[in-house]
Amino acid sequence: MPDKASKRVIVFDTTLRDGEQSPGASLNLTEKLEVARALELLGVDVIEAGFPITSPDDFEAVRAIAREVTKPAVCGLARCVPKDIDRAAEAVAAAKRPRVHVFLATSRIHRQFKLRKARREILRLAVDGVSRAKAAVPDVQFSPEDAARTEPEFLAQVVEAVIDAGAATVNIPDTVGWSTPERFRALIEYLFDRVANIAKAVIAVHCHDDLGMAVANTLAAVQAGARQVEVTVNGIGERAGNAALEEIVMALRTRPDAFAGCSTNIRTNLLYATSRLVSRVTGLAVARNKAVVGENAFAHESGIHADGVLKKRTTYEIMDPRSVGLARSKLVLGKHSGRHQFRRRLGELGFRLSPRQVDGLFGAFKELADRKKEVFDEDLVALVESEVPRAPETWRLCRLTVATATGGMAAATVELQNLKTREHRRDAATGDGPVDAIFHALERMTGVRLVLEDYQIRAVTSGTEAQGEARLQARHGGLSVTGRGVSTDILEASAKAYLSVINRVVARV
Repeated sequence: MPDKASKRVIVFDTTLRDGEQSPGASLNLTEKLEVARALELLGVDVIEAGFPITSPDDFEAVRAIAREVTKPAVCGLARCVPKDIDRAAEAVAAAKRPRVHVFLATSRIHRQFKLRKARREILRLAVDGVSRAKAAVPDVQFSPEDAARTEPEFLAQVVEAVIDAGAATVNIPDTVGWSTPERFRALIEYLFDRVANIAKAVIAVHCHDDLGMAVANTLAAVQAGARQVEVTVNGIGERAGNAALEEIVMALRTRPDAFAGCSTNIRTNLLYATSRLVSRVTGLAVARNKAVVGENAFAHESGIHADGVLKKRTTYEIMDPRSVGLARSKLVLGKHSGRHQFRRRLGELGFRLSPRQVDGLFGAFKELADRKKEVFDEDLVALVESEVPRAPETWRLCRLTVATATGGMAAATVELQNLKTREHRRDAATGDGPVDAIFHALERMTGVRLVLEDYQIRAVTSGTEAQGEARLQARHGGLSVTGRGVSTDILEASAKAYLSVINRVVARV
């Protein structure tokens, strides 16, 4: 049995109980089984599968998980009420390692306003609850709800009594996220000092994130000797949620110096996949900046950071992305990215460009990055294909303004530069629509008349900031020419595509 001196930390996952209590996160039986299988594969030690007394569906879900999961203990939650305890014991009966988790509030505010019971009655109910559960299953856990706000001397008295009654694990919850790391650590140390029989049980902690300190409080408790952590995947749960499994596990793994070498049996390379599964079935999105499993957790946009990571990963990454299930770091291209990062990514995409071409593209890339929060590989491909001409450029688009009115004509004002003469030209034209007006203006300014044969537009990348690609085919005399243009503005993309055809025509004349 793990004790204060043990380096092994038991991971008690309550995603399917407390996590499911997140507003809007209700799961059906199929989804619960899918998550339970993933948690077993992940290597959690205990799965709290639900609160069986609450509904027939919850009872059936706990029972189904108990029958299917073989490696972790399967736990059912119960109040210190006989019918709750009996129902929970029945639900987990088929488990290879069944556990019943009984709880009872102990803080003054809960005793006075919720339970309306004196300390003596609370103590009796706690002991009776543990004794009844112990008669049904060999593994019993007890939680004094709102322990962090309970008078320490009374809490010690309760903990000692329930251990004597047969509780193998005593969980100390910060039910409302009220505590702070220093205070919570002191509370756990106090219990180790004051509870005579504490070595007979595993001390666990269950921290909520109302003030954003669930992970910090949990880790402080581990430093004080707690050897079971109650967590949820992605930190989901009541109100602001619980301590996040992935953050606790990776903190212990990454900073053994700070936690006396404590570790878990979690297969960390499955953390990312498990996170995404829970997000998918609950419908609760993972924040981009979420530690360990967020989309930006291993992403670098800053040129200084990216350059450091390219030279030595540990300059800006304290965890290897492969350790949580990612193939590599994500060097995000954006307005803060540097030229070295830009050049390297173009090379990875297979482009062999001269330094002059790269320098020219870098300016266009910066302009694009000012319009988009993130530049994807597809954007780079489109940028290269659009900005690196297949024929010598004569005309370059400088500015485009379009005005349209419902039921009326569209007008386009275009400014071009002749790259051979350095002359700027500005003209306007009307048309049946904005694209028609743009094409008329380009023809008037360049003197090249085309017959449009095909015109298509599509999104290059996803999202509201996606670049649009315009592809067209036009005829000039007996010559059929294709053109392509890309921009976050599809009208600008269309103008670039038409102008690319004009440039290819001029180059051939």
